[in-house]
Amino acid sequence: MASLINSLAVPSSYRDQLYQGSSNQLTDDLSTTATLYVGNLSFFTTEEQIYELFGKCGEIKRIIMGLDRNQKTPCGFCFVEYYHRSDALDCMKYTNGTKLDERVIRCDLDPGFKEGRQFGRGRSGGQVRDEYRTEYDVGRGGWGHRMRLQLEQDRERDMKQNYEAIKDIPQGAEEYKSRAAAGQSSKRRYNDNEEDDSRKRQKEQNPRFRENEDEDEE
Repeated sequence: MASLINSLAVPSSYRDQLYQGSSNQLTDDLSTTATLYVGNLSFFTTEEQIYELFGKCGEIKRIIMGLDRNQKTPCGFCFVEYYHRSDALDCMKYTNGTKLDERVIRCDLDPGFKEGRQFGRGRSGGQVRDEYRTEYDVGRGGWGHRMRLQLEQDRERDMKQNYEAIKDIPQGAEEYKSRAAAGQSSKRRYNDNEEDDSRKRQKEQNPRFRENEDEDEE
């Protein structure tokens, strides 16, 4: 029977450029897979949060967090493997386009996780999208990598143009240093005198303290 509504359990047209296999093999893998790729996550979203949300759609086999290749910290994606394909399809229906940590997440069928795919492919170690991102995104580390480098270069150039290193010692600096040193010396003498006075008061007020002192002298 024809339907007026498109199924929500249909994978997107995106294809992993590093997939090793023919287009027919990819089609076969997608037709049997029980693995989802989840994107646009916050860097601060935890595995427990993902498990809590995606576990509502079926029993999860494992979750593989996407990591920055250099820092080994979360970088905004993950893979969720279910025991049953039907659960993965249900998850695409119900969680794709929903919010997690105040971010709209994307879910798509994945041909299957292989070791090494958990690491970002960008030059800086994270995802490629974060290399070229020009907007500030708190949940994904602030500025994109290239924009951050550009801002740092602009800041350094601005400092060189508008600020000069102090070459001549200002008048009065040496006098201030000598006064500060004299103040510290007098403070130490004051503290030593305070300790001596405190010790004398203890001797006068506590007979046992005096007895101990006499024994030490003997």
